[in-house]
Amino acid sequence: MGSQVSSDEMSVRAGQGSDEVLVSQAVWDYLAAAGRPWLVDFEDKQGLSADIIRRGERGGCCAVRLSPVEGSSRARTGMMESLVSPVTRKAFIDLCRCARKEMTKQEAAPKRKRSLLPCVAAMEPDGERSLLPPPPPQPRRSQRQQQKYRKSADMDTCVVLPMQQEASARTVSELVVCHEEESTVCSICMGEMVEKTTLDKCGHAFCRSCLEQAFQVKKACPVCRLVYGQLIGNQPANGSMMVERDPDLELPGHEGYGCICIIYSFPPGLQAQEHPNPGVRYPGTDRVAYLPDNPEGNRVLRMLRRAFEQRLIFTIGTSMTTGMHNVITWNDIHHKTSIWGGPRCFGYPDPTYLVRVTEELREKGITAD
Repeated sequence: MGSQVSSDEMSVRAGQGSDEVLVSQAVWDYLAAAGRPWLVDFEDKQGLSADIIRRGERGGCCAVRLSPVEGSSRARTGMMESLVSPVTRKAFIDLCRCARKEMTKQEAAPKRKRSLLPCVAAMEPDGERSLLPPPPPQPRRSQRQQQKYRKSADMDTCVVLPMQQEASARTVSELVVCHEEESTVCSICMGEMVEKTTLDKCGHAFCRSCLEQAFQVKKACPVCRLVYGQLIGNQPANGSMMVERDPDLELPGHEGYGCICIIYSFPPGLQAQEHPNPGVRYPGTDRVAYLPDNPEGNRVLRMLRRAFEQRLIFTIGTSMTTGMHNVITWNDIHHKTSIWGGPRCFGYPDPTYLVRVTEELREKGITAD
């Protein structure tokens, strides 16, 4: 039975990590080398690039960021659409799990007397796809053993990943990797769980050592990113957040309601030890954002105020729009900085914006409760 990890009195500085996935260092190294075709195919299909941004102190696990590829449809929609969906994160986790499985097979191959050939998905002459596993030599089994073998085979889950084949092949074959049940596999190291530890709020389980290393990077579930404890960011502490209401200004898509104007103001200052370049000066800035003055907009406003008090709205880094370094930038909680123009101009109408920003705040531990 897994032990419980308490969320009491936990605190950590937030980084730009809403699009990050924590994986085993060995698995990432394999994907970057032997499994590169899989990674390239994942990036092409998802319109995302996967890049390592932090390594663990002892090489245990690393943080990988998923970000829109320049020129892709995700990138053209602008910063508001950059949040990686749970489905995409699960696809990347599945990719890592398949890489781990292939690593295990390769490590065990020299010890076996015969090689294990992978199952491939080939195209039949009529265009239908069928699984054609080459029949490996099977040992003789008793009737009871055969029944047990068929039962365990039915419980396995197969995930299909593309691989590069020789130029003479008729079509691109796909490697079929069979998993153990997910309940026994750690999503960080992709191996069997050792000292299974279950998070008390979301119920996801990991190896104890893997979870401890992950929490050193960020105290949030590596799968669903639910924050454990109060997240404290590194937003400059000398800023202010003011709110004004204009009942005569209507936002497109929210007609019949007034407008909430949020004014963020920061004077210039020096970076502290929690910032990328301590002692280096950063310029001041003023930002204005807009919300509809309706029940949903006011609920988001209350959550944004809590996020500002926990120093989560801004950080210091490199601007995505100007490329300038050592400046105050947004910190993965997207705002509407224009009244018109839709998502491309960070404005309205945008029917899903209030839902998306609520999810971004939830991932940082800010809820409406």
